[in-house]
Amino acid sequence: MVELRRVRRQQIVRQAEGYLELGMAQHALEVLARLGTQTSLTGEALYLRGEALRELHRYGEAVVPLKLAAKENPENIRAWLALGWCYKRVGRLYDAIKSLESAQLIDPEDPLINYNLACYFSLARRKDLALDYLSRALELDFNYRELIDQEQDFDSLRNDRDFQNIIASPV
Repeated sequence: MVELRRVRRQQIVRQAEGYLELGMAQHALEVLARLGTQTSLTGEALYLRGEALRELHRYGEAVVPLKLAAKENPENIRAWLALGWCYKRVGRLYDAIKSLESAQLIDPEDPLINYNLACYFSLARRKDLALDYLSRALELDFNYRELIDQEQDFDSLRNDRDFQNIIASPV
């Protein structure tokens, strides 16, 4: 009986994952609700719940399951990234930075983590850190250069000579 419940829970998690892949976040939430309250969810189910809420632009609600997912599985970079993303959107920039720093401890070579840290430090008016992380992101994957012109997070740095040198130089 216990094994049957475990298999059923795994099926529900996979179904929710499928709904998220299809962009059907509300369906994912409905499926995950069959697993019970948030306190009874596993790390993966918590992460999926947080992702579904994030996709529905319910950032404040997404913080709790994402934080629990990251706590349960500290190696889950996706949870740290999503948590930082949500913190930023609810005006908790310091917490967003801390979340991404946790992700960077796991994989310092991830260009997305470095790029997002550059964005967040730019918003925090920490120019040196923003430029360091941006340089590192471009070093790891120069394709991030294509995002910079449209990235509003860098607006405070646009006229800065050091910023212009970084984005102009080939890596």
